[in-house]
Amino acid sequence: MTERKPPGVPFESWVDKQIRDAERRGEFDQLPGAGKPLPPGTDTVYDELWWIKAKMAREGLSVLPPTLALRKEAEDALAAAYAAPSERIVRKIITDVNVKLRDMMFKPPPGPPLGMKPYDVEAVVREWRERRAATDHTCRSRSDSSR
Repeated sequence: MTERKPPGVPFESWVDKQIRDAERRGEFDQLPGAGKPLPPGTDTVYDELWWIKAKMAREGLSVLPPTLALRKEAEDALAAAYAAPSERIVRKIITDVNVKLRDMMFKPPPGPPLGMKPYDVEAVVREWRERRAATDHTCRSRSDSSR
């Protein structure tokens, strides 16, 4: 739309005329999403970064400050350690995440403080053994009672 608004014509009626002319020419007929409902979130307050957020959502990306990303990774590592099939794997998972936690602790954080310290590998292994024993005991109890 390169045409300028003529002097003396109210802005609203000039825009309405431009839209009507474009509709008559069929310029809106083949637009993506034509005839479909508006995507969720279009009735909220205007966010000037909406297009970046939409692109990231389509691409499956998320951006967290490094300290928050590491917190999430550490929590996921602890859960993975508790679900690990062997003590060797538990030790590897916790040792690997502890390296990252120590690195973050000793350099200035880019973002909010980490608020975490490395896990005690022996305590995690002990907890893993207890959970495993409890699960094994529960499984044996169920199989004994089904006989």
